[in-house]
Amino acid sequence: MIRVFVYGTLKPGESQYVLCADRVISSQSAIAHASLYHLQLGYPAIVPGNGRTYGYLLTFQNAEILEILDDYEQHDSTEIEPFGSGNDYQRQEIEVFDLNQISLGKAWAYVMTQEQVDRLKGVLTPSGIWQKNRPQ
Repeated sequence: MIRVFVYGTLKPGESQYVLCADRVISSQSAIAHASLYHLQLGYPAIVPGNGRTYGYLLTFQNAEILEILDDYEQHDSTEIEPFGSGNDYQRQEIEVFDLNQISLGKAWAYVMTQEQVDRLKGVLTPSGIWQKNRPQ
């Protein structure tokens, strides 16, 4: 099983959920310990560490989904240097939690460094909830 934490356009109900909807075998509300930013480009990014980001833990049957999501998130898994020139996001495993802060274990997530977010003029979203055109 492949587990992915999504917090932006790939969430159920958001514009790009269609990329993975037919492959999802389970979906659960979840929290990541990460700061959420709204980028001027119109989509979000998280920086692991402090803060809370609310999203969904999606479970998939096999690893093929990672190729689809890597392509969408512009992550090149063959890039030697994390956040190299071919990568917008770095895919890394992070711990996720249910809404009661009970660990759900590790899941893949697409993250950025604070430097990347700053360069892209990211605006902190204190609520930890991202919605297109309505950062909160």
